[in-house]
Amino acid sequence: MMRFWGWITLIWVAVAGAAMAEDKRLVVVELFTSQGCSSCPPADAFLHELAKREDVLALSLHVDYWDYIGWKDVFGQAKFSKRQKSYARVAGRRSVYTPQMVIQGQDHVVGNHPMDVTDLIAQHGVQAQDVTLHVSRSGGEVVIRGTARVPAPMLVQLVEYSPREEVMIKKGENAGHSYVYANVARNWHRLGQWDGKAGLDMRAPLEQGFEAAVIVQRFGKHGFGPIAAAARVD
Repeated sequence: MMRFWGWITLIWVAVAGAAMAEDKRLVVVELFTSQGCSSCPPADAFLHELAKREDVLALSLHVDYWDYIGWKDVFGQAKFSKRQKSYARVAGRRSVYTPQMVIQGQDHVVGNHPMDVTDLIAQHGVQAQDVTLHVSRSGGEVVIRGTARVPAPMLVQLVEYSPREEVMIKKGENAGHSYVYANVARNWHRLGQWDGKAGLDMRAPLEQGFEAAVIVQRFGKHGFGPIAAAARVD
């Protein structure tokens, strides 16, 4: 009898553990970086470690505002600079910098401070989600469905990223060095707005050759707010 109850306990623990794993939030970490920034390589290297985690969606967003100092970032995009400035505006800050990590669209941390980032990931990982999000691949499209516990204005976004890119820097502050970058954001699409009152049901084309993820984020007149949910496209 004791052996029987022992097996029941083990089964219950396994089921509970699986349920907790399914309910665990995927925490989004956005690294704003630049190939022309001499302070960025340590943060770029740290992102490699974050990219290995199943509970983290780690993305490298290369900005373009340092291109003038001698090296044009080959992945730099004005839209990523604009996104970072939106975060700064919402936070009441007048300037932006690299390397910066934004965790779950809310917390701003210097990208070279791994302990601070790790602590914030742990805090966000156990918070209840306002949105339940399910994504799947159907042919060359992603199918997006979701429900919201708390209706609010939200933006549905599709990010396509390259898991690994290697670049030799020939000019600027990092001249003469070759760096490998993880999860480099290449395409960032705004698929549409969602008020959360009815169920979410969207489809969007996927570009071959990239990994992809869907991010649902609160959005207001001042800019980007907290990320409500995120999911990788398997």
